[in-house]
Amino acid sequence: MASAKLSPRQKMINLMYLVFIAMLALNVSKEVISAFGVMNERLEESNTATSSRNDIFMAGLELKAQEQPAKYAGLRDKSKKINVLTDEFNDYIENLKIAAKKTVKDPKDYEVMDKANFLDERFFNGDRLEKKGKEFLQKMADYKNGVASILGENYPDIQADINKKFSTETVPNRDGKKIEYLSYHYKGFPLIASIAKFSQLQADAKNAEYQILSRMLQGELTEQVDLNNFKTLLDSKKSAYYQGETFNGEIVVGKIDSVSQPDRVEILLDGRPLVKDRDFVLRGGIVQLKVPSGNAGDHKITGTLFFQQDGKEAKVSVDQIYSVIEKPKEAIISADKMNVVYRGVDNPMTISIAGIAANKINANATGLNRVSGSAYVMRPGAGRAVTINVVGEIDGQKIPTSKEFRIKDIPRPTGTIRGEDGNVQMQRNSLEISTIGAQLFDFDFDLTLNVTGFKFKVPSQPTIQVAGNKLDARAKSALSRAVKGDIVQIFDIQANLAGNSSYLLKKISPVLIELTN
Repeated sequence: MASAKLSPRQKMINLMYLVFIAMLALNVSKEVISAFGVMNERLEESNTATSSRNDIFMAGLELKAQEQPAKYAGLRDKSKKINVLTDEFNDYIENLKIAAKKTVKDPKDYEVMDKANFLDERFFNGDRLEKKGKEFLQKMADYKNGVASILGENYPDIQADINKKFSTETVPNRDGKKIEYLSYHYKGFPLIASIAKFSQLQADAKNAEYQILSRMLQGELTEQVDLNNFKTLLDSKKSAYYQGETFNGEIVVGKIDSVSQPDRVEILLDGRPLVKDRDFVLRGGIVQLKVPSGNAGDHKITGTLFFQQDGKEAKVSVDQIYSVIEKPKEAIISADKMNVVYRGVDNPMTISIAGIAANKINANATGLNRVSGSAYVMRPGAGRAVTINVVGEIDGQKIPTSKEFRIKDIPRPTGTIRGEDGNVQMQRNSLEISTIGAQLFDFDFDLTLNVTGFKFKVPSQPTIQVAGNKLDARAKSALSRAVKGDIVQIFDIQANLAGNSSYLLKKISPVLIELTN
C-alpha cells in the first residue's frame, strides 16, 4: 500500500496535512516561549515586592538596634551581612539579564528570544567552560558559602534549602547520565527560558534572606518567653537603704503569675541560707524578702529557684546585689518614661532626694518647670544635651548635685494607610477612600501627626503630588489605569505635629499597596 501510486489530489491533501502539522508545532513552540516571558514578568514583580519587604524589615531592625543595642545590635549586624551578600548576588544576576536582553531589539517580544547563542557563547567553548561560565559558578558558590559562614550552625533547615537551590553539582538527566550544572540548565536553551531561570535564582536569594531575617527575630522572641532562659530581677521600693532599715526588696521571675511560682527555693544572703516564712515568703512568681538590710555596702543574694516543667525540674539561678548606703549626699534624678529627653514634647520627670521633702528641693535647667511636688516637665530646646542642677536641704545642710541628659529628636514616623504600614494588600475602591496617616510606633508619647500631603505613584504613570490625606481626582484617575497585582506607592508623606506644627519631623517611611482587583 505504501508503494501505491497517489493521485495529484491525494498528494496535495498529504502536503497540506504536513504543512498543518508543522504550523501547529510552530505555534506550540511560540506559545511556550511566550509563557516563559510571562513567567519571568511575574518573578520580577515578586522580586521587587520581596526586596521592598526586606528593606522595611531591615529599617525596623535598625531602629530596634538603636533603641535596644544590647538586644538587637548583634542581630542587626548579622542581618546586614546577609543583606550585602544577597544584594551582590542579585546585582550580578541582574547585569547578566540586562546583557541578555540587549541582544534583541524589543525585550518584550518574547517570541524572538528563542535562540541560545548568547549564553552558549558566553559560558561555553565547545565542551569546555569559558571564563564567564566559571565566574557564574563561583558567584553561586560564594553566595552559598557566605550565608553558611554567617549563620554558623544555626537554622540547618534554611541552610539545607540554600545548599539545594544554589548547588552547582552535576545533574542526572532522564537517562541517568550526569550532566554538568551549566550545560544541564543553560546550554542550548531559549534565551527567555534562561532569563526566567536567572529571575528564579534572584527570587531564591531574596526569599532566603527574608526567611533568615524572620527566623532571627523569631528566635529572639522565643528566647524571651522560654522558661529556661528566665532571669531573676530585684524589685525594691528604693535603690538604696539606710543602716538599720528592713530591706523589703522582691526577687521577681520575669513572667510574674501563679504558674511561675517556684516549687522549691534555695537562696543565700552573703553566704547565709535564708529560711522560708521567716526570711522570705512566696507570693505568686515573687520571692519576697524580709531581712535586715545589714551594714553599709554591697550585699549579694545567690541561690536557685526550682520549677516543674514538662515533668522535669528546671532551675533558675539567682545572682543579685543590693546596696546599703548612709544618708544621701546627692539627688536622684530620673526621667519618668525614658533615660533621655525628646525635643518637641513635654517630658515628665521626677526629681527627688530620698529622705528630703519636695519643698526642700530646688531644681533648675533650661526648659525645666515644676508641675507639683517632685513632678517636673522638661521641654528641651536646641543642643544635644541639657544639665539639671538640684540643691536639697536636710538637717540644715545643702546637698548640691547635677546630671546631664541627652536630647534626642522624635524618631522617624511610619507612613500608614487605614492604619496599616509597610506592604498592604487592598482593593482599588478601598484605596480611593482610605486615609493616609503617619504614626510613631513604640514611642513613649501619644502624639498626633497631621498629614498635609504626599506623592502618589502608579506603575507606568507619572508621579502625582497630592494635598491633604486622601487621594484627589488626579490620583484616582491614575489609579483607574492600574491593573490587578500592581504595586502602588505612597511616599514623601508630609505631616506636622499636633500642638507643635513648627517642629520639623524626620522623613516619613513610604507605604506600598498591592492591588487585589
